[in-house]
Amino acid sequence: MKISRSLAFAALLGAGAAWAAPQDSAAFVLQSRLALLKAQRTPLLQIESSEMKPGSIAGDIHAVVDHPFSMTVAALKDPSHWCQILLLHLDTKECAVTHEGGAAVVEVGVVTHYDQPASSAFHASFGYRVLEDTPGFMRLVLDAEHGPLGTSGYRILLEAMPADEGKTFIRMSYSYSYGPLARLALQAYFATFGRGKVGFTPIATEADGSTRYIGGVRGVVERNTMRYFLAVQAYLDSLSAPREGRLEKSLRGWYAGAERYPRQLHEMEEGEYLAMKRREFAGRS
Repeated sequence: MKISRSLAFAALLGAGAAWAAPQDSAAFVLQSRLALLKAQRTPLLQIESSEMKPGSIAGDIHAVVDHPFSMTVAALKDPSHWCQILLLHLDTKECAVTHEGGAAVVEVGVVTHYDQPASSAFHASFGYRVLEDTPGFMRLVLDAEHGPLGTSGYRILLEAMPADEGKTFIRMSYSYSYGPLARLALQAYFATFGRGKVGFTPIATEADGSTRYIGGVRGVVERNTMRYFLAVQAYLDSLSAPREGRLEKSLRGWYAGAERYPRQLHEMEEGEYLAMKRREFAGRS
């Protein structure tokens, strides 16, 4: 979607924005997206996906979170906090932060279906980098060269900027590439666990008035992008609790967030999820 710069600036000035990014920067793009959402009075949580080329998919979320920019940045630009975030996802079973040559590496163990044990997890090394960190914009990335079943080019990109009323506007992008082996695995998934699963993008209205949503690999990437965003949100929300209660608050927050979208994200009952994740977090102690 092409964003009108005059519209974007008008909305930003109307909101009393005190900081403006160079027009050729990622910060300007994020500012413009927020301005457009506000001007159009659209929901301040939007998800979209794309298949950039055959075998390469990406999901994007833009959303406002109810936390100040300074607090959000302080929490997310510390690599040690990312294990607390990533482990909230159903399929992440192990996580540790190491350092190589002064650079942070987030080591994760991920399974292809949540009911598999950690012993069957595929281990991936995500390089962690803060790309930009200014008074009005933060941009960081976690990327891994290799994943399971011949997948590659994993990338979690997060951008943040101040929004109105002491809140923060976030863009979270999740992308990867897959080859023939993963394509066969996806076909098996769509025939079993993934039968009938959908994403969030509406594509048609059925005869009975219900909405038809995107499926296939774009549905897969949209569901996982939302799960990662909900993990970020639940972690940020948990920081208001006493330290000893933060894990439980983040677990319950992630599950409650996922259950707002039962058609897309429901996989298990709350008690089952809490018991599974308590065991996995306890295994890190």
